[in-house]
Formats: sequence, C-alpha cells, structure tokens
Amino acid sequence: MMMAFGPQEYVITPDTTYILINWDDHSRRIFTDGRDWPTRLEPTFSGYSIGKWIDQDGHGHYDALEVETRGPFKGPRAYDGAGLPLHFDNQSIFKERIHLDKADPNILHDEMTVIDDALTRPWTVDKRYLRNPDPRPMWPEYYCGENNAQIVIGKQNYFLSADGFLMPARKDQAPPDLRYFHPTQK
Repeated sequence: MMMAFGPQEYVITPDTTYILINWDDHSRRIFTDGRDWPTRLEPTFSGYSIGKWIDQDGHGHYDALEVETRGPFKGPRAYDGAGLPLHFDNQSIFKERIHLDKADPNILHDEMTVIDDALTRPWTVDKRYLRNPDPRPMWPEYYCGENNAQIVIGKQNYFLSADGFLMPARKDQAPPDLRYFHPTQK
C-alpha cells in the first residue's frame, strides 16, 4: 500500500492516523490509542496496524510514527510493483518508522522492514515521498481491482498475459497440473 502509486493524504486524530491513497480504493488505519493486538483478526488486504507517536529528539513534540502491521492478510500479495510475491501463508509483519526529513520537511520517510516466510532475512527499505506544495491538489480517482493479472493455482502464482494466456511468474516455473483437462482435438 505504501509504494506511492498515487497521492497520499495523512489525517491525524488523537487515537488513529489515517493514510488515504486515492488509488484502487485504498485507505489505511493506524491505531495510536495504546490498544493491544486483538486475539482474532479477519484476513484483510491491508492488515491491522498499531502505532505509537514518539519524540525522537526529546524536544517536546512528536515527530515520528512507529507502526507494526500484521495479518492474517488476504492474498496473493506482492512486495512492490515488480510483482515479487509474498509468502502464501499471509503472515507477514511490517515494521515502519514514518518521519519528516530533518533537512527538508517536504520529504517524508517511511523506513519499512518486511518480515515474511518467503525471505531468508528481514528486508528493509526507506521509501521517500515528496509533499505537493499545491494547497488544492488534484485527487485523481482510479480503480484497478478488476483485470488483476495475478492468478493463483494451488499454491503457485502465475500471470495472465495481455492476450489472455497463462504465463509463469518466475524463471523455469512449471505449468500447473492439467490432469483434469483433455487435449483439444485439432
């Protein structure tokens, strides 16, 4: 969700921080009211996020948001726009530290660490977002939930090509089990 494929808007209230992403109907809710993790969670695409505002310099005001997001998630999911799939167990954990750049307050950092069973170790990235100086920016609307080109067959992820054919998602990937299909007659 945080790959900035569209504009983001942050709405901060005393108990919850909302990140609104006007793309594909995304919104994110980060609870900052001190709650514990629920004992049962429904699977969602965005997960459940609990955060804590911190004063990282001790200067009397909060300047960073530390967030942990857990599932269970709905899948299939990918790390980023390249389409590298997350593990099929959908039990990823995301840890973030969101803060403004000290040298340039028009840059927002989101230092993310992904913990996932598809990885050999945690993966960390610093996503940087630029503030739009326009006081009345355009908020385009876009929905691409339909025509998702990812297909899961069994426990394997494949892609659907633009011309409608099944494609492998990784190098040397075997085709799916076709035992219930009969060859077409020519």
